[in-house]
Amino acid sequence: MTLLTVNSGSTSVKLALYELGAAEAPRHLDTQRHSGPGLDPHAVLRALVSRLGATPAVVAHRIVHGGTRFVRPTRLDSGVLAAIAELSPLAPLHNPVALRWVKAACELWGAEIPQVAVFDTAFFARLPRVAAEYALPTRLGVERSVRRYGFHGLAHEAMWRRWCELHPDLPQGGRLISVQLGGGCSMAAIDQGRPVDTSMGFSPLEGLVMATRSGDLDPAIVPYLERQLALTGDEVVELLNSHSGLAGVSGTDASPAELLADPAPQSQFALELYCYRIRKYLGAFMAVLAGCDGIVFGGGVGEHVPEVRAGALAGLGWAGVALDPALNTAARGGDARISASPAEVSLQVVAVDEESVLARAAAALSRA
Repeated sequence: MTLLTVNSGSTSVKLALYELGAAEAPRHLDTQRHSGPGLDPHAVLRALVSRLGATPAVVAHRIVHGGTRFVRPTRLDSGVLAAIAELSPLAPLHNPVALRWVKAACELWGAEIPQVAVFDTAFFARLPRVAAEYALPTRLGVERSVRRYGFHGLAHEAMWRRWCELHPDLPQGGRLISVQLGGGCSMAAIDQGRPVDTSMGFSPLEGLVMATRSGDLDPAIVPYLERQLALTGDEVVELLNSHSGLAGVSGTDASPAELLADPAPQSQFALELYCYRIRKYLGAFMAVLAGCDGIVFGGGVGEHVPEVRAGALAGLGWAGVALDPALNTAARGGDARISASPAEVSLQVVAVDEESVLARAAAALSRA
């Protein structure tokens, strides 16, 4: 039987096919990537069916936001779909798009093919209360579901799983800090498989400097800019999400790798700020974990830009972090150790495989 995973972004989708056995882990068969602002789910899935010549037995969808209700993989039905739609204001760029892919799959294959939702926020559903809640009155926070949800959960789980495979001597991976660096960037502190903190919060805007997102800032900035620029609050948030971060500071749409080659002072400062924020969170998460056994980098930037890894880890010798410059320079995609030997803290680059997490979760649910 074939299992299909659908990992949709706001303007892209990654489809992966797996062979679903009776008990063993799903076996990867093929991967397709499609992108473009006018991506048509129906057309993409019809083309896949034509090439496959068979209907998948199970379809697993990545859903960005599950709120407090969806904390584990869930079979999709009309009630679940309605609840996911109600959560769209918390993830307006992603949940509605994912629902379009679900609808297209339902129309193509019918209700008899089970579809499973796997939620990006679920990995962080059991954050300790001290890490999950904001310092707000209950009527403004908990009662209105204003809390730190965390995002990129599939990516952080994938990094943790791969880390455990590479370090079987550490019980459940020990004390790990996972660093996911792509267009969006986030970090997680994981203690023996349990996330205890993460950099993103109520929305993906909180935390690290990202490609176009500002990351952490004083909330008083929002009403201040409303008055200064004669904008609405939503318009200011749009500026913080889409026109800030590396793009805003550098004044370009260059990637971190491209900024490295740009001698312009603002480009160099943008990179310095980017790496500084990662380093700041590394120190904070080491304190949260009461030490650290390993730091793992993933994502397009985390896997392929050694200069960013070096900048993020600079000055952390006091914490037992020792980077091997030659190993780091050579690590450009795929699994690679980049720490000096011996070192108190192991440093690793891994290829993030969100699809394997989707497939594993859907397979377990379909067998239940």
